[in-house]
Amino acid sequence: MARTHARVAGKSGSTRPVDADLSFVTIKEKEVVKIILEMAKNDIKPSIIGLTLRDQHGLPSVKALCGKSITAILAENDMTAKMPEDLFLLTVKADKVKKHLGNNKRDTHNTRGFNLITAKIRRLAKYYKNTGKIESGWNYK
Repeated sequence: MARTHARVAGKSGSTRPVDADLSFVTIKEKEVVKIILEMAKNDIKPSIIGLTLRDQHGLPSVKALCGKSITAILAENDMTAKMPEDLFLLTVKADKVKKHLGNNKRDTHNTRGFNLITAKIRRLAKYYKNTGKIESGWNYK
């Protein structure tokens, strides 16, 4: 598969096993949901929740155990964020680069990087508007 902003082929990533054998996992499904909801109440992002479950509780995949992703579990309990996590993190990244460019106006490499980040934000925003995850009037400024 090709890269988004380059003319070279991308490197393939690792794939998860098709049939995950979770016999080594000692934690139960209800306990996992309880941990997810507790962490979400403390304003912890879904990606960090997944890392914590993997590293501290030895759970390789929430979806393999519960049949639902972390964001689906949060959506069932009305604990989702106003903005999807990937879009939010991209806006934070763009703001940092914009602040840097304010101090370093001749930094052409990061100017291009900023343009690529904002292009990705626009693509993601278009997708989330069409799926109804963000309001149709949302714009990145």
